[in-house]
Amino acid sequence: MNQQAGRIVVVGSLNADLTIYTERLPNPGETLHGEGFAVNPGGKSANQAVAAGRLGGNVALIGAVGEDSNGDMLLASVAGAGVDVSRVRRTADAETGVAVITVDAQGENTIIYSAGANATVAPGDIESAQDAFDGASVVCLCLEAGLKTVEAAAKAGHDAGATVLLNLSPYAPVPQSLAEASDVLLVNAHEASQFLDGADMPGADADAAAWNVVLLKFAAHGLDRAVVTLGAHGSVVLDSLADEGSRITRIAPTKVDAVDTTGAGDAFTGSLAARLAAGETLAEAAAFASVAAALAATKKGTQAAYPRLEDVARTQSRG
Repeated sequence: MNQQAGRIVVVGSLNADLTIYTERLPNPGETLHGEGFAVNPGGKSANQAVAAGRLGGNVALIGAVGEDSNGDMLLASVAGAGVDVSRVRRTADAETGVAVITVDAQGENTIIYSAGANATVAPGDIESAQDAFDGASVVCLCLEAGLKTVEAAAKAGHDAGATVLLNLSPYAPVPQSLAEASDVLLVNAHEASQFLDGADMPGADADAAAWNVVLLKFAAHGLDRAVVTLGAHGSVVLDSLADEGSRITRIAPTKVDAVDTTGAGDAFTGSLAARLAAGETLAEAAAFASVAAALAATKKGTQAAYPRLEDVARTQSRG
């Protein structure tokens, strides 16, 4: 299993994650004792870039950090995964973005995000980085960047012939033009329902016919391919462009003892991008990403917890 040189361009956010671990998450107005604290590199886009880079991907990241120690930490971590950070702009006008995270004993979390320098990333940054898009295989986007910036990046990727992967998180309504410029939509079940105007999502045990209804709804919104993640129940790949009989694929979950689920979704996104860039089908890439995300949840933190290619291959070989 090798990673080919098709470039992955990731656009968006870099944050310092301020994480405190507790036995349980606090109720409103309640104060709890913490059981550990850490400051780690994070941010959805930085995480996705690192996840792809650790898998051997040829990755370039576009974003912004402040001229502060958190910015230094983030650039070092992302570059350490082999990611090209030459297009991550440093700004004196804002501090590096921050996420305050609480993680309970079951690995579940709550997150509060302050954009900081991420809010300064604008369409002009996309224009300045046009060379990164030329010949790119995959453009990986999320909504921690401003919507106009995401639209500009999607258009640049679309015009360059890349596969535009849009992770609709944190959820926000998107214009039809962005949907049409995207090739693959990655959402959880709740986000899928919101995107599809409140449509009910099939249950975990639903058959292909029920998911075919969802596939048709996505296609009506200009999206022929989507991956819907279902938490502990795995995921579903909806691919209108696949051969009949292969348009709906259930991806079984990888069972692990979760320690910290923070950033597991980003591990899935970055891994999906890496395997699409390596030439795999959407279903193959999603199956790989499911394993990578599960392995990421077995360690504390985000970027340092992400698996290498051999880790995922070893787990897959065990069945």
